[in-house]
Amino acid sequence: MTVGRLLGLALMLLGAAVVFLPFLWMLSLSLKTAPEIFTPQVTLLPQGLHWQNYEQALTRTRLPRYLMNGAIVCFGILFFQMLFPVPCAYALAQRRFRGRTAVFGLVLAGLLVPFHVTAIPLFLGLARLRLIDTYAALIVPFAASVFGIFLFRQAFAALPAELFEAARVDGLSETAIAWRIAFPLALPQATAFGIFSVVAHWNDLFWPLIATTSPELATPPRGILYFRDREAGSDIGPLMAATATVVAPMVAAFLIAQRHFVRGLAAGGLKG
Repeated sequence: MTVGRLLGLALMLLGAAVVFLPFLWMLSLSLKTAPEIFTPQVTLLPQGLHWQNYEQALTRTRLPRYLMNGAIVCFGILFFQMLFPVPCAYALAQRRFRGRTAVFGLVLAGLLVPFHVTAIPLFLGLARLRLIDTYAALIVPFAASVFGIFLFRQAFAALPAELFEAARVDGLSETAIAWRIAFPLALPQATAFGIFSVVAHWNDLFWPLIATTSPELATPPRGILYFRDREAGSDIGPLMAATATVVAPMVAAFLIAQRHFVRGLAAGGLKG
C-alpha cells in the first residue's frame, strides 16, 4: 500500500471518528446515572448500564406517539414527493415541448430558494384554509419537491429513448411508461431520494414548531423539547436516551439502504 493510500485511509478514519464521536457520547450519557454524568472526570464508558433512562424516556413523555407522528409525516410527505415529481421529471427528460428548457431552469432555480423564505406565506395560506395544527399542515408544504424532480429527471435522461419508443408502439400511455418502465429503472435514485427526504423531515424542528401547537401532533425533534424543564433544566440521562431512540430508526434505515443510496447518488447527477 502506497503512502498516498495510507494517508487517505488515515484521513477517512479521522473523519469517521469525528462524525461518530458525538453519537458515541450520546449513547454513553444515555446509559449513565446522574452522578456519573455530572462528575468532574470525563469518562466515555459508563460504569454500568443504566437502562432506567430509556424507561423514563418512554414513559415521562409520549415518545411512542412522537415517533408515530414522525412516521406518518415522513411517509406522507414521501408518498406525495414520489407521486408528483416522477411524472414531471419524466416529461422533462423524455418529452419534447415548447418551454421545456425554461421549466427545467425554474426547477434549478427552485433548488436555490431556502424553505425558510416561504415559511410565512405558507403559514398564512394554511391558516386561511384552517389547516394549522393538523397533519396536513406538516405534509402539504413539502408535497412537491424540486430536488426530487431534478434527481429523477437526471435518472430518466440517462435511459435510452428507444426503450420508451418501444413502449409507445406497444400501446402504453405516457403515464404507464413513467410508472411501469421509467420508475422501476430509477429505483437506486428513488432510494437515495427517499433517504434524503425521510431524514430531512424526521429531523425537522423549524416547521413543526410553526405549524402545530398540540402535543398530540409533535414530531420526534419537537417531542424531545418536552424533556426540558424551565426550573430544573434538562434531565440529561433520559434526554439522551430519548435522542438515541429518535436517531436509531434513521441509522438503521441508512445501513439497510446504503448500497442503493450510494449507487443512486453516483448515477443520478451525472447526465445533463
